Amino acid sequence: MKLGISTFVTDESARADVLAKAVEDRGFDALFVAEHSHIPVSRETPYPSGGEMARAYYRALDPFVALTAAAAATTTLKLGTGIALLIQRDVLHTAKSVASLDLLSGGRFLFGVGVGWNREEMRNHGTDPSTRGALLDEQIQALRTLWTNDEAEFHGVHVDFDPVFQWPKPEREVPVYIGGNSTAALDRAKRLEAGWLPNALRDPEAAAAQVAQAGSVPVTATSAPPDPALLDAYVEAGAERVTLGLPATSEGDTLRRLDALAALVPRVS
Repeated sequence: MKLGISTFVTDESARADVLAKAVEDRGFDALFVAEHSHIPVSRETPYPSGGEMARAYYRALDPFVALTAAAAATTTLKLGTGIALLIQRDVLHTAKSVASLDLLSGGRFLFGVGVGWNREEMRNHGTDPSTRGALLDEQIQALRTLWTNDEAEFHGVHVDFDPVFQWPKPEREVPVYIGGNSTAALDRAKRLEAGWLPNALRDPEAAAAQVAQAGSVPVTATSAPPDPALLDAYVEAGAERVTLGLPATSEGDTLRRLDALAALVPRVS
């Protein structure tokens, strides 16, 4: 099993290049960064974790820009979106962003996607929350078409375009991971032959059951606490990767936290 880091990159946190180099230097396999284009002032949709929303949600950098800086500062570290809110994105622009980042990073990009939870945020992008699952399905299929066909076209209910030329093309099949802990998210991963990117569970027995539920679908469990027993459970269950949650804090505090977390890397390698 591999061990990575999940975090936000913000205008107040450690810079993406500094963070990525520090993550790579300490032996971690991957860095996943979150996305929110904005947070609506309305609080109609409750924050899923309860309580006050973390400040980082309001201040997140664009993940593709942040990960490009991270790519330039590293050589082996895998670079992931955890998650990109694909249903709020234009599919043609996103296809080019993913392919460009994968090219510039030397094939190190991992594309975590999901439907998100903030309905007001979706609506501000012109997305109907009631169609978000069906939209995500079509977007992923359309992206793969754009990445593989010289003359790409797609005709769905929610995504529709006539033949287009678009380069660059990824030199490999970009790994797609479906975010979310729901049965619907796992079913989508199975149906679309993608990986699964659920939030890590806190109980070792539940963690083992989570991986077993996925069957042959690769599992990267994200934002885990630094619990050795939990990591052991994920290793024994056959998870592909676990990422440890890292708060979006100052550079000095980030480096100190990474030093402490790095003690767990040998445990899973």
